[in-house]
Amino acid sequence: MDKSYAKAQEYDRCDTLSGFRDEFYIDDEKIYFDGNSLGILSKRAEKTALDALKSWKQYGIDGWTEGEEPWFYLSERLGTKTASLIGARASEVVATGSTTVNLHQLVSTFYQPKGSKTKILADELAFPTDIYALQSQLKLKGYDPEEHLVFVNSRDGKTFDEEDMIEKMTEDVALIVLPSVLYRSGQILPMKRLTKAAHDRNIAIGFDLCHSIGVFPHHLHDWGVDFAVWCNYKYLNAGPGAVGGLYVHHKHMAQTPGLTGWFGSRKDKQFDMEHDMTPADDAGAYQLGTPHILSAAPLIGSLELFEEAGLEQLRKKSLALTRYMMELAESKLEGMGFSIANPREDEQRGGHVYLEHREAARICKALKAKGIIPDFRAPKGIRLAPVPFYNTFTEVWRVIDRLQMIMEKETYKKYKNQRGVVA
Repeated sequence: MDKSYAKAQEYDRCDTLSGFRDEFYIDDEKIYFDGNSLGILSKRAEKTALDALKSWKQYGIDGWTEGEEPWFYLSERLGTKTASLIGARASEVVATGSTTVNLHQLVSTFYQPKGSKTKILADELAFPTDIYALQSQLKLKGYDPEEHLVFVNSRDGKTFDEEDMIEKMTEDVALIVLPSVLYRSGQILPMKRLTKAAHDRNIAIGFDLCHSIGVFPHHLHDWGVDFAVWCNYKYLNAGPGAVGGLYVHHKHMAQTPGLTGWFGSRKDKQFDMEHDMTPADDAGAYQLGTPHILSAAPLIGSLELFEEAGLEQLRKKSLALTRYMMELAESKLEGMGFSIANPREDEQRGGHVYLEHREAARICKALKAKGIIPDFRAPKGIRLAPVPFYNTFTEVWRVIDRLQMIMEKETYKKYKNQRGVVA
């Protein structure tokens, strides 16, 4: 028996979180390593989604105020249950919108150009939607993105040096928007230090947590982070297009949201139907339209699992899984043209391993043909995310073993080296 496979089996025997795998719908014919794009369905999420349908069936419009999970208060309740994952107060978090809508909301609130302080600082490796939103917000305020959207540059095209980020926090910067984890390389940015550096220079700062929430603990309130946005369909497993989330630090609660809508009203005033809005005195004020109950309901069940497993334990296993994967990649894929492009250090690595190869697109297609679900990122990236809730060390071994086989037999050459419509 391969010693590395025996090691994987031993790791699985010692895994205190192994029981959570039974909570998810696992396809035994596949190995799913794309949970950093879309987490798989849990039985809890399915139940709470069906419960929402039953509530609609039973109560009709009275479902807004009756049943186990009255819809009128659901966004705030989900915010309360999410708060512990990001180190926030319950009043600072609400489940609403989507990542892009919430980013528009918060940039429109916190981007307040004045005098020569007009620029927004982002990073050149940001997920495109963040850049589109920032460009749009600049244009809405009459500024040219070519001049007023400035970028921190990466030295290697994969990661950032935090000193370079701080150096870019110049006197003309009014707002900073950065990812907590880089979506390609999985590098964790030092949010606490960057927030302090921004505040020392009188700059508001917010983070996109899409690739970090549910992966490791945050302390947004204590760090003083001004705002944050995220999706709930990756590591939080709330389903495709699930409701998003946002956080606003308590010190900003008196500030009027940049965008307003009737669900941002104080609950006891909302149905007075007055044209003078009375905003909620918590993060609920940043809601816009009527919440999408059926896309929020699965999150109820998903968050139950996080409460039971504990984020610290999930992080411990996640690091062990990715560490083991890197060890195997180095030993089994040596000389095959791969490079590990994510940080090696535990404190700098998110929840996935990022391999680069010039034939990455066709390699991903070959992996899928072998029943392995990876994630391709142009131009040459392969993201592999072993999720601690439902993936095993044995699966990690099998993924690298099959990858080795694909390269040795050159079966990837049967495919075109270009992405599909959705990658």
